[in-house]
Amino acid sequence: METCAKTEINEKDIKALQDTIYVIGGKWKLPIIYAICNGNKRFKDIKNSIPGITTRMLSRNLKELEDNKLITRKVYTDYPVMVEYTFTEYAKEYGTLINQMIEWGKKHRKVLVER
Repeated sequence: METCAKTEINEKDIKALQDTIYVIGGKWKLPIIYAICNGNKRFKDIKNSIPGITTRMLSRNLKELEDNKLITRKVYTDYPVMVEYTFTEYAKEYGTLINQMIEWGKKHRKVLVER
């Protein structure tokens, strides 16, 4: 039997995997992170770059990403008030992970089509 990565699974690894899935899981978090990564910093720009996301879902997910220290929210008090979202240094390592996930998704789609 082949293994994915490790030959031994321990409780800490499972917990770490669950934590990761909790932080970036769901339908919208990775597309939001990807949108911000591609230069969309304002709420409207992020929303417009993600087909199908509602204002409510975007607001909720941005708050969760902020709570998990993956993005920061900066309010400019000029008139009109402007809010920008940016990656934290901590979150920048997700860029590589997201690109790998995109490539895997493309390969997976081909596998499904070839059936």
